[in-house]
Amino acid sequence: MLSIGVIGYGYWGPNLVRNFHETPGCRVAAVCDLDAKKLAVLQSRYPAIDVGSDVDALLRRTDIDAVLVATPISTHFELARRALEAGKHVLVEKPLADTTERCDRLIEIADRQKRLLMVDHTFPYTGAVRKIKELIDARALGDLLYYDSTRINLGLFQSDVSVVWDLAIHDLSIIDYLFPEKPVAVSCTGHAHVKGHPANTAFLTLYFQSNCIAHINVNWLAPVKVRLTLIGGSEKMVVYDDTEVTEKVKIYDKGITVNPTAENIQRMRVGYRAGDMWAPLLDGAEALKVLAGHFRDCIATGATPVSSAACGRRLVRTMEAATESMSRQGAVVTL
Repeated sequence: MLSIGVIGYGYWGPNLVRNFHETPGCRVAAVCDLDAKKLAVLQSRYPAIDVGSDVDALLRRTDIDAVLVATPISTHFELARRALEAGKHVLVEKPLADTTERCDRLIEIADRQKRLLMVDHTFPYTGAVRKIKELIDARALGDLLYYDSTRINLGLFQSDVSVVWDLAIHDLSIIDYLFPEKPVAVSCTGHAHVKGHPANTAFLTLYFQSNCIAHINVNWLAPVKVRLTLIGGSEKMVVYDDTEVTEKVKIYDKGITVNPTAENIQRMRVGYRAGDMWAPLLDGAEALKVLAGHFRDCIATGATPVSSAACGRRLVRTMEAATESMSRQGAVVTL
């Protein structure tokens, strides 16, 4: 039985507590938060869970094997560091830390302590994204050509991080999981429409060694909520709409064929291919519950998790580069 302590019971903490509480082989032993009212609500729902506001007391407990960190980004590094040095396995809410240097320090501590360090990038654990991964690995899409995503809504404006660190990180985690190659450079433009706040609108472009390209549009100032991703392959194309209740993933047997004309080998003739569309059956398990079981299993077996610390570090580096590019009006920054 994996005994777990949770630090932070704000926006994401309740989801972590519920899913780990319901995961076989896991027991949520204690939750720490500064808000007594939130802890009172927690204890009314889960009377067997200990509550308190003292992080040090939670970390000193010898009966707790792992710690989940669900606090503001600026606190991730310090809390994860303290938990690792206390001998606990650690799962950190995205992102792993606020700088690449701090990610490196956490990875070094985890290696030294021989403890698992994992990041809560939830999307790679969804049935939709895992199905797309199956298609890519089976070469059903052919060569990957592009990833084009729109992730927009009205709010929630953050005061400590830009929309890149809040929303674009989801697409970056999906790309890192799906694509066999990693981006080599990034360009980003964006703007803050609220004085004193970070950028609320951003457009990222990721470049790869191959002819593949990725584009991500994120925005907190949109009148509608859109979660739409297009993935183009040389053989088939995927439409992934996360707002759909049932058919989230649709595969289209559409594309082009390019052949030189007989008259002039320098001229290319483009033909269009239109075939069937189908929506595959998806695993309906809640992503966070899948992640909880994966965290438990990786601790037990020593396996490398899908959302590993190394993955978390790559995404933080990409977001740092995107932030630098945005400050330079879209200049391309090498990763």
